[in-house]
This record gives sequence, structure tokens and C-alpha cells, in this order.
Amino acid sequence: MLLNDYRLEIFNSKCQPGAMGVHCHAHLGQDVSCALPFLNSVLGGFEYIKDPPSVTFKAQGKLITVHGDKIAVNALKDEDEAKKIVEWLKREINEAWEKRDTIEPRFERMPRPKIIEILKRLPNKTQCRQCGAPTCMVFATQIAEGAKGPDDCPQLDEDRFKNLSEYMSQFNLTI
Repeated sequence: MLLNDYRLEIFNSKCQPGAMGVHCHAHLGQDVSCALPFLNSVLGGFEYIKDPPSVTFKAQGKLITVHGDKIAVNALKDEDEAKKIVEWLKREINEAWEKRDTIEPRFERMPRPKIIEILKRLPNKTQCRQCGAPTCMVFATQIAEGAKGPDDCPQLDEDRFKNLSEYMSQFNLTI
């Protein structure tokens, strides 16, 4: 096991002190820099920086950056959500490290889904708003960012659902 422990720091945004959400830093007890290229492959990094190494990705509707000594997560509801996400990341880091012999390390960001390709797979741009987004374009953008998925469009028939799911599966987004 590469990562054994961490210390959680929960804080409010300095830019928006009255915001309802919180942010967190998990200060890692062990350096996980060596696992980042493998984690990038497994979780589909939105951005990868080589020096100093870090990987940023969107998962569970959050922007998450993993550095060698710290994990940063934005826009959390509370400390319980922070703990849940950091524990999930701890498992992902350790699993990627344990399986590193079978994972091709990736030292660059993963390809990103194209919003126009997502739009093509949605049902005739109905602008129904049943997904919670004001337009199909906004919804497609949320899918591309990993904040929403095919399940969030109640108008998708089985064929379009399958088509969109297959397209998105190549990007390794964790929702």
C-alpha cells in the first residue's frame, strides 16, 4: 500500500466567504508522485503536469487535483462528503499503484469528449430542461466535464443512450 494516511483540512473559499460549500486539502502522509501517471491512466486525467507532478480530473461532479503530497477537492457540501471522496481517492491511488505492472502510465492529459459529438447523440435538441440544464448545449457541456451522464437525460431512448454511453466510455470519465 502506497498511501496509508492523510490529514484533512476543510476550509471556506476566501473569494466567497459566505458560500455554502467548502473545499478540502488532504495532506498526504506519504508521497504518491510515483503513482500519478498510473492514476492518470485509470481515472482519465483532465490535466497532467509533469513537474512537479500532479493530475487533475473531474469526478463525482468535483474538480480534483492530486499532487505528490496533497489532494485538493472543490465545491463540497460538507466534511462528510470530503472524507468520502478522499477515501475513494486513497483506494484508487493504492489500487493503481498495486496494478502498475498492468497499467500503461500516461504522462499527458487524456483526450476530452467533444461537445458537438455529445449533442449529436442527444434527442433532437429538445431543450426540455428535464435534466436540470437550461439547454441541451449546457447539458452536453456538463457531460463532457464529467458532471452529468447519459442517465441524466430522461428523453434518451435506448439506442441513443447506448450510443452516448459508448462514445463517453472511451474518455474514462468517472461520474
